[in-house]
Amino acid sequence: MGFSLPTQGKEPIRSEPNVVPLCDVLLVLLIIFMIVTPLIQKGVDVKLPNAQFTVNMPENPDVVLAIKKNAQDPKGFLLYVNQDKVTMETLQNALEEAFLTVADKKLYLKADQDLEYGNIVDLIDVIRASGIEIVGIITEKKTEKGY
Repeated sequence: MGFSLPTQGKEPIRSEPNVVPLCDVLLVLLIIFMIVTPLIQKGVDVKLPNAQFTVNMPENPDVVLAIKKNAQDPKGFLLYVNQDKVTMETLQNALEEAFLTVADKKLYLKADQDLEYGNIVDLIDVIRASGIEIVGIITEKKTEKGY
């Protein structure tokens, strides 16, 4: 805080706050948020396949089924319904529970590009058995350079 002492009673006492430390703290917080914000990712980290013709997905889909390749798992992949880990045996119940409160019966499938085709077909059978008719596949937009 800065202040001045009166000299012989001619000047009134003034006090002014020092805002330099406040500005320093705010700039440091701004830099931290600028660095951390791009690192925050929603959902399960999956290496998505590329597609040339894509449609924009809604900002916040109600139900997302993520399939992540994992060599340590006996089946070779891990399943997540809205970031909750499930097994192949509990997938149908988890999907039915997820769609209890959802008006729009659309499932968004976010599958790793290195998964085998047969695994995806088995999962789509379970999805259909749980009463879901509309499945959207999440992909990355293919770049001009190729694959």
